[in-house]
Amino acid sequence: MRHAPARISVPALAAGAVTLVIATAVTQVPAGSGARAATAAATTARPIPAVSGHFDARVQGGPLSTSRCVTQLHIRCYSPLQYRAAYDLDPLYARGVTGAGRTIVVVDSFGSPTIQHDLQVFDAAWGLPDTTVDVVRAGAVPPFDPADKDMAGWAGETTLDVEYAHAIAPDARIVLAETPTAETEGVTGFPDMMEAEKRLVDADVPDVVSQSFDATENTFPGFDRGDFSSLLSLRGAFVDAAAHGVTVLAASGDDGAANARLDGSALLARPLDSWPSSDPLVTSVGGTRLTLDDSGRRLAPDAVWNDGYGAGGGGLSAVFRRPYFQNRVRGVVGARRGTPDLSATAAVDGGAWVYAGYQPAQEGWHVIGGTSEATPLFAGVVALADQAAGRRLGNLNPLLYALGAGRRAGRNGIVDVTAGDNGFQGVAGYPAGPGYDLASGLGTFDGTKLVDALVDS
Repeated sequence: MRHAPARISVPALAAGAVTLVIATAVTQVPAGSGARAATAAATTARPIPAVSGHFDARVQGGPLSTSRCVTQLHIRCYSPLQYRAAYDLDPLYARGVTGAGRTIVVVDSFGSPTIQHDLQVFDAAWGLPDTTVDVVRAGAVPPFDPADKDMAGWAGETTLDVEYAHAIAPDARIVLAETPTAETEGVTGFPDMMEAEKRLVDADVPDVVSQSFDATENTFPGFDRGDFSSLLSLRGAFVDAAAHGVTVLAASGDDGAANARLDGSALLARPLDSWPSSDPLVTSVGGTRLTLDDSGRRLAPDAVWNDGYGAGGGGLSAVFRRPYFQNRVRGVVGARRGTPDLSATAAVDGGAWVYAGYQPAQEGWHVIGGTSEATPLFAGVVALADQAAGRRLGNLNPLLYALGAGRRAGRNGIVDVTAGDNGFQGVAGYPAGPGYDLASGLGTFDGTKLVDALVDS
């Protein structure tokens, strides 16, 4: 997983000494699907550490409307209410489908010391109901140090995960599992995370698990020798989740078809896939770019996220063979597991407003993108579907591929994405096109139609 992004300062783009800082994900960070962020707060920009890279713009006040973001920041920015409209979720809320009685588990290293306060400010801004975040510390989590880039990056990730899972499923219980170590591909980090997930699953806590992190398959120990045991030994949580009927989601990554070296010094110059997104027991959530007006209405069809700040991950696994649920798309994936499975909003130019206070000097409103945004958002949709169904839906992949087959897809809420590609930083990616592709998966979704179709399946 990746952290501590490189930064390039560029001139102010608007009156009032707005400074932009652009960060590219070229180093190891805690969420390879990490958050790309823009900050709106006081006057002079000072970039906060972000999860995989970030766009940081500080202005007076906030949050801004989309039209003002375009004028002042030269990017689009969206509220949770706009996403609710864009994904057609309001009819579900009107029917009382709010995630009540369901639990979303979010897993992040270190967590954030201000998550409860920040969520309350976020909720007040958008008229969302307050909730209490249940924090579970899986081990001896060290005291938070806002000057520690790893911790600050993970706190940003935590903020995004919790606020958007809650925004989409406002009455679902949110459990934040904090782990004590950062990730170094199967040596530390992942073992703690997977053990935390396994314990919660075995205790029958989650209905859905949201994972906004990933690591390049090729960087796990033993991979070059054809020994995948260091990766495969971590799958116990997913095996148990399948047995308990728990849905597990993971972000597909923010480097398009590319991925980073173990030390994060550069991207590996060929298409690669990442885990846990590539695991067949996990639903891989890719990234799209939405073009919305101030009310959340689409001004253009969604495209694959690829806006210069990052691109939605996707490709072919070197570890896992094609699972049975992808037999219908064997013409695209061949003999390998393909990712993503489904996609949602992830662009920085079209990012999400969050409120964060874990670094006091940077407290305020920030705009964040990345498949770290898409994943908790879709976790909220799964919680809505679980409530509507009156049961856990479990591993969604067989259901999604059945619902997305042929002419029935649109009626079932699967919306094809046919524009864009996920090539990134000179590494050729995959184009979107009709049906399944390795840039957007089955496409994106209409929330009400998809929830209804999942309930009836």
